[in-house]
Amino acid sequence: MVLSGHPLRRVLAWIMQVLLAVTAVSAAVVEILGVLPPPTTAFMLQDRFSHVAEDRPSKIAYTWKSRQEISPQLLLAVIAAEDQRFPEHSGFDLRAIEQAADHNRRGGSVRGASTLTQQVAKNLFLWPGRSYFRKGVEAGLTMLLELCWTKLRILEVYANVAEFGDRIYGAEAASRRFFSKPASQLTAEEAALLAAVLPDPESLRVDQPSGYVKKRQRWILSQMKRLGGTSFLRRISPTFSACCAASGSP
Repeated sequence: MVLSGHPLRRVLAWIMQVLLAVTAVSAAVVEILGVLPPPTTAFMLQDRFSHVAEDRPSKIAYTWKSRQEISPQLLLAVIAAEDQRFPEHSGFDLRAIEQAADHNRRGGSVRGASTLTQQVAKNLFLWPGRSYFRKGVEAGLTMLLELCWTKLRILEVYANVAEFGDRIYGAEAASRRFFSKPASQLTAEEAALLAAVLPDPESLRVDQPSGYVKKRQRWILSQMKRLGGTSFLRRISPTFSACCAASGSP
């Protein structure tokens, strides 16, 4: 044996110290971002750097807005499109994971099962890809977000950092770009159209919606109604009552 017990214990102790330090730093950052708006995200930084490397314009459209400044229709639309069991799960939708696994075993297109919490963890801190290492880190961050943040905060951050088009991040930037108005004024149809491109905002277009995007928009609208309209948001937090009432939603 090359390593004796003593050096091996030292290596393991060093690894544990590094892991504890990384966990402590991650927890501190998550706590801060639970209160303050993220100035940027890992995905925005990668987007910016890739455009600079290719000598293309690198301006990112991103304007943070509080949940009170975002239409409840948009908040409902992203849940209807991406994570309908968001109020119930603890960061991982086991039923969706099982369904996706069954689908993928049958072949064809690969289906994911990421919750809104997992997508926030990925967008804020990580990089695109499907490696087991990245998914493992994402899982740890997802648990940290669910532990440190409320569901309301997770939804608020998601609506602000999700990509809705090429270098267009968040509901406010997308609403201004595509509908020339603030995110607070988005209608159900506009919100569903924005949510329709979330699986692949690089290929799917809000301003030039394909037949697939329009079909997905109709499906999202039907799901929004099936969930009960914006009153569904009260399952996340009772504070949505005033918001929904102010918007004239049921």
